[in-house]
Formats: sequence, structure tokens, C-alpha cells
Amino acid sequence: MLNEKDFFWKNFRLGTELQNSGTFIYNAIFKLDNIEYFRYEEECFEFLYNISVGIERLEKILIILIEHDSSVSQEEFERSLISHNHLILLNRIKTQKKLNFGKVHMKFLELLTEFYKSTRYERFNISSVFKAPQEKEKLVEFLQNELKLKLTEYPIRVLENTNQVKRFIGKIIKKITITFYDLIRIETSRLGTFTHEIRYNSKAYKIFTEQEFEFKNEKLMQREVLLHLLKNIPDNKFKKFIDNISPLPFENFYTNYYIKSILNIHKDTSVKDEMIYLYEENKISKDRINEISAIGSDINFDLFSDNNEDF
Repeated sequence: MLNEKDFFWKNFRLGTELQNSGTFIYNAIFKLDNIEYFRYEEECFEFLYNISVGIERLEKILIILIEHDSSVSQEEFERSLISHNHLILLNRIKTQKKLNFGKVHMKFLELLTEFYKSTRYERFNISSVFKAPQEKEKLVEFLQNELKLKLTEYPIRVLENTNQVKRFIGKIIKKITITFYDLIRIETSRLGTFTHEIRYNSKAYKIFTEQEFEFKNEKLMQREVLLHLLKNIPDNKFKKFIDNISPLPFENFYTNYYIKSILNIHKDTSVKDEMIYLYEENKISKDRINEISAIGSDINFDLFSDNNEDF
């Protein structure tokens, strides 16, 4: 039976940390999904940083639930958690729990350990000028070794982030993440806490509850809804509102490119740049910006009366 302080720590504080862990893991796979080629160091860094932190925090939550009791020195126990070595943390878990990780999972955790302990600091050292960018180099090397992939030949030699690569990394992360989460659920049942409970519709909910490590369904939803709206805008007050707004004269790109830019705002800013140019050329008013901002908001236009002009 946990005392009040231990219960609060392991139930609420670690519950928040579990949300944080899921958020970092979500951000990692979201970043991975938006990488087209492993070309830029900062993109590889962002993926590796987020997944490293997410899995490390997950390991530490589990270690606390497994190891901590009233007989240990609190100060010594907390000092023992000051580590960024995923493999050392993993070995602490393995002393009490059976884990079914394959060689590829261990290699991935080794990659994260090396990145988080040393690689992420490389550019703060002048010796880095004599080395290739290490986070990109190590990640590409791992993927090439495991999947036998070749670099593109033209115009530069880089590794393409194909759907095969995304699924491969997603499966590795899922195996590691859900293994730890399932053990957390077992421990919370033993301790009588609710640490494992995840807030609905949060980033962590996709990771731990839905257990989805790709964005296939979100992409399908975007396109299905877009198709529905293009073909079936009903003749209602929302349509009346839309009809009263003149569109900007976008014309730099072909139609499907504009749709692509809507669905992938992180990949290309060309259409945003065109919009800003048109705003400046046409001296767009604040009233128009407010009207445009209402599209896709929580406003229910059907609640307004026919003679109400203030949407």
C-alpha cells in the first residue's frame, strides 16, 4: 500500500510524464513523416531528439514503478535516474522484467543512446568541422544496413524517406514503446494507481491508446473531407458566407499543387509566400482576415439569423 506522497508521485506526477513521453514520441514520428529525403541535419536532429527523450522518459517511469519502495534512499534513487543512456536504463528493467526485443530494436536504442549522450553536442566542438554531420550519418547508416537501401544518384546522393522506411522505423518504435507501456499498465495495477490513463484526443492517446505510429488515417481523412466539401457544399448559411468572400487570384501553380500545400504546410512555403504577396498587393483589410479566419473555426453559421450580417 502506497503512502500519500508516493501515491501522488507515482499516480499524478508520473501520469503527466507519461503524457509528455507520448507527446515526444508523437512529435518524432510526425517529423519523420514530413521528411522527404535524409538531407538536412536539423530534420534528422529533430526526429532523433524527440524520439530519444520520449523513450528515455518512458523507461524512467517504468523503472520508478518497478524499483522504488520505502526502503530505498530517495536521494540515491533519484541520482540513479540521471542518465541519458537508453541501454543502461533498459538493463535495469531487464533485471526484473522479460523483454522480447530483437537485434534491430537494440541497435535502434544504441543509436539513440549515442545520439543523446554525444552526437547532439558535436557541433559545439571545433573538431566537428572534420566530420560529416553525425546525426544524419548515423541514422542513414542504420537504415542502409538494416534495409539494404541505396542513395539517390541525382542531383545529390541522399537517402529517400520512402513509405518502406517510415513503416520500418514506425514498427521499431511501436515495439519498444508499447512493450514499456504494457509493463507500466501491469505495474500500475499492482500498485493501485492510474498512471497509465491517457487523456483522450491528446498526442499521447494516438501513441499509447490507439497505438498508431504512422499518419495514414489522418491523411486519408484530410483528402476524404476535402473531396466531400468540394462536391457537396450544401446550400446553407455557410455557403452564403463563403459566396460573399472574393477569393485571392492564386495562379503560380497547378491546382493539385495548391491542394498539396494545404495538406503539407510544413514542407513548402511557396504558396504561403504567394498569399503574402497578394495580401500586400491588394492591401488586405483586417475585416477580410477575420472572415477568412472564421472558415474552419468553431462557428456554427446555421445558428445565425438570415438578416444577421455579423458572422
